[in-house]
Amino acid sequence: MFGILQQVLGWCWEHRRALIALLLVLALVTPRPAQAQFGFPIVAVIVSALNAVNQALTAVIGGALQIMNQTLGTIRGIMDAVQNLFQNVVYPQAAINRARGLVGSVMGFYNQIRAIAQTPVNSATLANPRQLEQTALSRDPARIGNLSAQFQALYQPLPPASDASPPARNVMDMSDAAAQAAMKRAIAIDAIADQELKAADQMLAELQTAAPGTASMIGAQGSAWLVRSHAYTQAALADSMRLRTIDLANAGADMKFNAGYAASTRQDAGTMMRQR
Repeated sequence: MFGILQQVLGWCWEHRRALIALLLVLALVTPRPAQAQFGFPIVAVIVSALNAVNQALTAVIGGALQIMNQTLGTIRGIMDAVQNLFQNVVYPQAAINRARGLVGSVMGFYNQIRAIAQTPVNSATLANPRQLEQTALSRDPARIGNLSAQFQALYQPLPPASDASPPARNVMDMSDAAAQAAMKRAIAIDAIADQELKAADQMLAELQTAAPGTASMIGAQGSAWLVRSHAYTQAALADSMRLRTIDLANAGADMKFNAGYAASTRQDAGTMMRQR
């Protein structure tokens, strides 16, 4: 119906000049009444023709407009129902306010955790131990490059080949390497933990003012950060396992060295006995 109406109106607009000329011709050829209203019969004919056109258009357009109004009313009712569903069931304002209050409380807990984590634990008193301890607890990756020199200043460098056997020097070098790697990794993980806390603070701050539709996006980011933090935790655990394996390897090396020393002692004792 609405398409037919559009076609009729379009045709009338395209041929408006011809329709006006037709109305004028009809007005001229129509027989004059005995007594015209106001003495202007042509005007009366034009008015009568325009009224007829108006009635015809009203008959055609009126039905279409009524159908359109009914359709719009139905759509408006559906939209109101959907809006009521989201406001009262899916995203009720009271629940949103409670969630935002919970986020504020969690932020308070995070601030307490941050303060506890930043409590100074430095304990060394002498110069070399204090310098190495400050670097190891600095949480600054830029200071990792200074750790090896400070480590050697405290734990001494490897002895020269004239003072220790090659196997003993290898064990010492591996032990020093594992210890330094663990200290460097601890500095890096401390710095990563600081960045994760900053990211958590930012996400919590956004959640306090986030719209319900964007809260899931922030939650997805939080889940991604959680996976990353698990990966960093696994890296720290791997360093701990490496240190433990180095301890076990050193214990095994000590037993091997002792066995070698025992064999050398027995051989020397046998040689001495044979010489007697």
